[in-house]
Amino acid sequence: MTSSMAEVRSRMTVDQRDAYLKGLVQRAKAAVPQELALETMRSRAEALLNEHAFPSARDEDWRFTDLADLLAIDFVAAGESSVSEADVADLRLSETAGAQVVVVNGRVSAERSQLQNLPDGVIVGSLRSHPDLQVVERLAQASGHHEVFTALNTVGFQDAVVVWLPRNTVVETPIQIIYVAQPEEPALLAQPRCLVVAESGSALTLIEDFSGPSAAPHFTNVVTELWLDANAQLTHSRIQREGAGTFHIGKTVVTQARDSQYIGTAVDFGSRLARHNWEIYQTGEQTTTKIYGLGAIAANQHIDTHSLVALSHPHGVVEQQHKVIVDDHAHSVFNGRMAVAQKAQLTSASQLNRNLLLSDKARVDTKPQLEIVADNVKCAHGATVSQLQADEIFYLQSRGISAPQAQRLLIYAFAMEMLETIAVETLRSRLAETISQWS
Repeated sequence: MTSSMAEVRSRMTVDQRDAYLKGLVQRAKAAVPQELALETMRSRAEALLNEHAFPSARDEDWRFTDLADLLAIDFVAAGESSVSEADVADLRLSETAGAQVVVVNGRVSAERSQLQNLPDGVIVGSLRSHPDLQVVERLAQASGHHEVFTALNTVGFQDAVVVWLPRNTVVETPIQIIYVAQPEEPALLAQPRCLVVAESGSALTLIEDFSGPSAAPHFTNVVTELWLDANAQLTHSRIQREGAGTFHIGKTVVTQARDSQYIGTAVDFGSRLARHNWEIYQTGEQTTTKIYGLGAIAANQHIDTHSLVALSHPHGVVEQQHKVIVDDHAHSVFNGRMAVAQKAQLTSASQLNRNLLLSDKARVDTKPQLEIVADNVKCAHGATVSQLQADEIFYLQSRGISAPQAQRLLIYAFAMEMLETIAVETLRSRLAETISQWS
């Protein structure tokens, strides 16, 4: 019996995977700027990597996501890069004028960033410009940093975007972070990092936009840490539309203190393989979390969303909805876990994953999870996998709409429920246009 090349690669020995991970670590370390040595933090992350193996299909969290194609490429850590204004002009949003950070291959571009008209005391910019102890003390301190790719980022990130809001400060203008993958040579590893701290009573709308036109192999390994102190509010949109040759692995970790509110929307359209680990930790009473997701993939694309919401105090509220449109031979994975601790009494948590299959070759693996120890809670979860309904298409045809147009309308309506959660109108309109063309 013969095996496919993917099957052969998937059976790489543990030693081979360890060697690959060690090579990535050494190349990432060598590219760290001296002014951001941060030796204690990075050494701790490297020690963790020495105790962990590179993920494989034998690991429960990676059971449906095969990294064999990534393992076949020797990525080199990206160096200092630049982009022209033409590379980012179409990504800028009118609502964010004056508050745009441009990140090229993991490093903040001061030349392309626009940071004017921010309220007094608000910090927005590069970690290299704000390496003070208060900022550094928040880095890599959230839960969830034991994961391999998060630790790899901690070992090798070359810069970080810092957004810091003082107490009771409301930033009226959304802040946009534009991440550009700009490979000057193939097989580059870029490791962007972002730290957002919203002190007590502050409020912010944040947009993270990952883009890159390259079809050449590229590896984006990104970590975003969001800290919401008491009564803080953060509305967050994460848009991933990188090039067809990109492997995108991201971690978003949110730590919420009492009475805080986090509303997050993650959209995945791009990349060859995309994995997003979304972790929210409610660390105080009366905390509200609303997270929404939308994926639209075709050809041989693969997207994987793993989410965790950990409720550990009373009166927490969580709402999660995640939708994916899957066409051709594409593959979507969703694993949503809500963990309700015994102290989290009188909480309300709901989770729903809906998947729309447009091809009999497409694949969906979904696993919503509720882990409840508390006994006085209101919790529900569910998942659906379906195709376009013939009776719905027929109804629209009976109103004079052609079958192809009817299909596009139904797909558009399916996606728009999630896009409507995006607070910035220009961004919402651009993504809606993408959906209308995609379908």
